[in-house]
This record gives sequence, structure tokens and C-alpha cells, in this order.
Amino acid sequence: MRNEATILDADGIRIDNIAHTINDFNMQRKMNPNLGQAVGHIALSWSENDKEKLNDDVMKTVAQEYLQKMKILDTQVLIVRHQDKGHPHLHIIYNRVDNKGKTIPDNFQHIKNIKVAKELTLKYGFILAENKKQVNRQQLKGADKVKYELFDTINALSRQVKTLDELKQELAKKGIGMIYKYRSGTNEVQGISFSKGEYKFKGSEIDRSLSYGRLSQAIEQNVKQQEEEQARHQQFVGELKAAIRFQTPTYDPQLSTGKSLIEVLLDPDYIDPMPIIYDTDETKKKRKKPRKSNTVSR
Repeated sequence: MRNEATILDADGIRIDNIAHTINDFNMQRKMNPNLGQAVGHIALSWSENDKEKLNDDVMKTVAQEYLQKMKILDTQVLIVRHQDKGHPHLHIIYNRVDNKGKTIPDNFQHIKNIKVAKELTLKYGFILAENKKQVNRQQLKGADKVKYELFDTINALSRQVKTLDELKQELAKKGIGMIYKYRSGTNEVQGISFSKGEYKFKGSEIDRSLSYGRLSQAIEQNVKQQEEEQARHQQFVGELKAAIRFQTPTYDPQLSTGKSLIEVLLDPDYIDPMPIIYDTDETKKKRKKPRKSNTVSR
């Protein structure tokens, strides 16, 4: 099987074999033993349409500049390109215990990602997807404000559930009602509405993606995607071990989580920031027809 993982850069760690890589991360984290999650893992993604612009050197440069802007500095870093999908993407694995034993904070990281990712997208001329997530929520009032609050909450929770009924339960905890509309005289669901306080909207009024059919389909696809991501993750671990010549680690203690460090290094629950680019149906329309309304979702 072709090795899909390519190491673009490694700073402060040996990559001659996986044992050395793990031991190097372990030795540094000992300088701050009370830090729970000592390893940071971030993914950066681009559109398939940017493939021609993205060779290994460009991706490495962008990743290094991203780390600078995010103030992830003076620490051990491993940058790995993964080629298991159609769109270009890479993984950044770094030690949150820096070279002086200080903690690199990860609070508000997602908020910083939005600004940094957009800056890099514009600087390098990558495709910038646009959608509701770019609207300035603070300027909204009344029904518009509630509509966008509903969009944000439903969009986020729909990625965490496996069924619409489960979504309904989670929304209720947030004070949001979800109401099915049935075809007259049947149990067949025809539509869906959402309510908060005095406001009530059809799903499609909030956003076309929140119609009954599209939301149902999106949840099904998310479940399938999560299963595929888990499988791809296992493949990536194997590929990275192949890229870093694998040997049995001489020091790889079980952490308090019950996982070995290599599992923590490559945990699939990494922070996936607002990708540098995400190509949506909306952007495709805009390219054909200029004018009208990073993405930031995946």
C-alpha cells in the first residue's frame, strides 16, 4: 500500500524511528508534568481547486506561518501531509510544553484560528468560501439575531447527534423547540420548524441546509463520515509509523487517560480549526454569478 503520510517538517524531535519521536515528546513534557493534555494536534485543509498551488514546500511554509501567528513557538513540532482525501490537508502535532517548560495555552484557539486562517487564505490567494458564518452577529437584532443563533446552535449540534430525535432532545436543553410538520392525515414528516422564545421559523427560512430533507441527510452523512474518519485515522497512524521508521518505543508509559503517548499524539479528536479553505455549493454559485453573499465549517 502506498505510504500516504509525508513528513514536511520536524523541529526538536528525532524522526529516525517512532521510539525516538515518542521519547523526545515525553522528555519535554516531563518539564511540566501537571499539564494534562500536553500534545496539541491541529489539521489545516484547502480546497481541491487549490491543489495546483500546494506542493510540499508551500504547505510547509503556510503551516510554519500559521504556527507563528498562533504563537505556537519555541516548541517541538511535527508537520505531516496526509494524502488520503481529494483535498490537500496536513496535520500539525506540537508539544504544549515549550522548550523552557512553559505551557502554550490553547484557550480561545478556535477564535484565533478564524482570524489567522482568513489572513493566510487572502495572503496566498487561496479560495475563500463564504456563508452565514461570516456575518457579524453583534450587529443583529430581533428576529434576525434569533435566526442566526438558531443556525449556529442547530448546525453545531447536528454534527454531534446520530438522529433527528436525538437532535430534538439536545436542542430542548438549549431552550430551542423542534416541531415536525406531518402530511395531512398521515405520520409522514413533511417539514420541520424551530422555535426560541417568541420566534418560530421553518428550517428552510433559517437556512436551506436546515430543511427537513437536507438536515436528515446531513446527519446521516455526518455519522457515515465519522465512521470513515475513524477508519482513516487508524490508517494514518499506520502510515505515520511507516514514515517514521517504526520500532517498539523504549519509553512509552501509559498516561492517566489510559492511552499511550502515540495514541495521544494522533488522537482523532484533534482541534480542527476553521480550515484555510472549504469549498461549498454556495461558493461555486458565486464563482459563476458574481455578487451576493472561511468557510469555516467542515
